[in-house]
Amino acid sequence: MEKKKPRWAKIITIITFSLLSSVCSLSSRANEQPLQGGTLNVGLASDTPIIDPSITGNSVTALISRNLVDSLVGQAEDNHFTPWLATRWEINDNNTEYTFHLRPDVTFSDGTPLDAAAIKYNLDRILDPKTTSSYAKSLLGPIESITTPDNNTVVIRYASSFAPLLQGLSLPYLGIQSPTYLKKTLNTSNTVVGSGPFVLTSFVKGNGSRLSKRPDYHWGPGYAAHNGPAYLDSMVFKYLPESSVRLGALRSGQIQAIDAVPPANDKSVQSNRQLQVITRENPGVNRVLFLNTANGPFRDSKIRQAFLRASDTATAVKIAWFGTRKAADNVVGPSTLYYDPAVASLWGFDLANANRLLDEAGWASKDASGFRTKEGQRLSLHFVYDPSGLEAADITLFQAIQFQVKQAGFDLQLDPLDAGGQTARINAHDYDILSIYYVRAEPDILRTVFDSHYIPPNGYNYSQVHTLDDKLRKAVGASDSERKRLYGEIQREVIEHAYVVPLYIPAYQLGTTKNVHGISWATNAKPNFYDVWLSR
Repeated sequence: MEKKKPRWAKIITIITFSLLSSVCSLSSRANEQPLQGGTLNVGLASDTPIIDPSITGNSVTALISRNLVDSLVGQAEDNHFTPWLATRWEINDNNTEYTFHLRPDVTFSDGTPLDAAAIKYNLDRILDPKTTSSYAKSLLGPIESITTPDNNTVVIRYASSFAPLLQGLSLPYLGIQSPTYLKKTLNTSNTVVGSGPFVLTSFVKGNGSRLSKRPDYHWGPGYAAHNGPAYLDSMVFKYLPESSVRLGALRSGQIQAIDAVPPANDKSVQSNRQLQVITRENPGVNRVLFLNTANGPFRDSKIRQAFLRASDTATAVKIAWFGTRKAADNVVGPSTLYYDPAVASLWGFDLANANRLLDEAGWASKDASGFRTKEGQRLSLHFVYDPSGLEAADITLFQAIQFQVKQAGFDLQLDPLDAGGQTARINAHDYDILSIYYVRAEPDILRTVFDSHYIPPNGYNYSQVHTLDDKLRKAVGASDSERKRLYGEIQREVIEHAYVVPLYIPAYQLGTTKNVHGISWATNAKPNFYDVWLSR
């Protein structure tokens, strides 16, 4: 007769069997070979008016165009540089000469060979002021010359040391496009012809993009998990600004991935066994409010300091983002090279101090509505923004800041505009506040937003400051220790002079169905889709 097992033995047997089953299942999934085919549908919360990465700094453009254009070099998740269009390169001792040796077998999707002349044409186009390549141009720095000793060699020279070039070249904003296409296309805002693993089939502003696989692609970046054509047959990026619509489409399986998981639904999505959420905090310039120091009330440093201290950003971010974003304590994020954590101690919410500063600045009176006045004028500020490029939580955040600063007497007026209207106001310097963030692990991103050369309409120095030029320009060619010192001083000066109000550390949040595999991440905290495949 079989001896009866004790109850605890049965429990152990069940647990052991379950664990073995789970391990076998995971092992099976880990060993599963990527499948070819299928369409990845991606829902996007924000739109881009321009798809050409050379003429915009829009992050949605970077996300889409990364699949269309290749770069001279790649940068892996651990920040090391890998071959791509260039198989190797040499850099002289003082970072004034970069020599790139190209793959000889690359072609653009229109059949044009990708050679040294094509690289030179792209870089010359970006440097040409007529192209209005503000962000891409800033990544290249003050190039002195570009030469092509032969069909597969490109030499970039600088008069003075420029250390950040490789990192800039790895970004899609400096992705290489077909010179044949560029020469015959007057308006490239809605088309791209590159050498990437996908081809742009269509792009419609306010709607989305459709991409199809290039079957002869075999020159992916060195950090990729495979070589050869992409696994997916196609990708569709759909503009779905309503968070409920975007999330509903993901839950129903109509789309397989969304960005900007609605903060209020974050926990419910993560608890759904059919879905997964992946979050990457961005390096670079945080979501901040740029205060216009050249025009209006913010010409006075005390007014800027008062506004900075009247903003309880930690509370506003927590409310607007339901705890899914971290409040920023600096102009740059913690994952940015040379980030200085000591800057956090230089500022903070202090309504009493804000009131004192406004009194000292001569805005001691208040009208019947509680707003500060001086010589019969109200202390009004105009915050210009384009809602289509923002998430709903950002709008809520701006409204929270509007309410908070009113307690000190600021009349903050929110001015929503379309992209064209916003650009016109920016170029006319008709604003007091603008908000944006920039994703880049290299601290040279600070030159893009604070060098006087990039004051609108020439770029993104929305605070319109001139005081940081010397340090920013020295830092690009300095030694590591000197760069760390200079960028630390720059971070402190930006906060001490209240050129910006830091809001939160941007993060890319990708929600996907569980049948999406192979996502990797670029150093600009964007997902790479070249290695992605769909299980059945």
